[in-house]
Amino acid sequence: MSKLQIHDVSVVYPGLNGGEQVRALSDINFTIDPGEFVVALGASGCGKTTLLSLMAGFISPTEGFLTLGDSQISGLPRVACGVDLQDQIDGPGKERGVVFQKHALLPWLNVVENTEFGLKLQGVGKKERRERAARFLKLVGLEDFHRHPVYQLSGGMQQRVGIARALTNDPKMLLLDEPLGALDALTREVLQELLLDVWKETQKMMFFITHSVEEALFMASRLIIMSPRPGRITHEFRLDFNERFLECRDARKVKSMPEFITMREEVLSIIHGDETVGGLH
Repeated sequence: MSKLQIHDVSVVYPGLNGGEQVRALSDINFTIDPGEFVVALGASGCGKTTLLSLMAGFISPTEGFLTLGDSQISGLPRVACGVDLQDQIDGPGKERGVVFQKHALLPWLNVVENTEFGLKLQGVGKKERRERAARFLKLVGLEDFHRHPVYQLSGGMQQRVGIARALTNDPKMLLLDEPLGALDALTREVLQELLLDVWKETQKMMFFITHSVEEALFMASRLIIMSPRPGRITHEFRLDFNERFLECRDARKVKSMPEFITMREEVLSIIHGDETVGGLH
């Protein structure tokens, strides 16, 4: 199975109006293995979204390169890198599904039309794309809302459509950019559990960005903490609280465990220490 690898990646943004350049990421080396749920945490401006945008192919690194299996996502040409790769990919691709903080649905299409939209662009026949869309709408609990206009749905339901749309293309991995950040607290907890069920069901690689320490600990099989700009990965933790939830189905029980609380305080102390040293950006 394919893994995602990031090799010696840095990102420098040009300054505005000839101003000073901004080094967003520096010397990132990182691997996501098949079936991992990786969560990135860090102060605002630490480069989390830049890292996700690199994986999605929305931007290219200033230095280094990224690969997914035998294919290169972006960066220096593979010949220059000295890496034996079968294909070079420039930009986004269907093997990487993206779920945004705002659902980014098309308001003139209904639920099933939004869900199947990527398949329609690929030329997949109507019967097949409807069947695939129906499967993932059922997975996210929207099997009774196929014909509803998306503007009639709540924020949480709209985000479920976004998740189903990303899954319908059958990507190798899902990239989730603070997908629960705009939701109320109760809906957010429901969708945390839903995403873990989707992860268990599909066994997709997941890369998830959040500002919530509790959410990060609850969902991650591996947690990475990034420093203030220029963003670097400073800490990694292997966690199993998501697996504990999937076994007991009691999120409050998991989040009140002594080891969960201890880990929460440790992670908070790391982030607050980084903010003290580097400042919030």
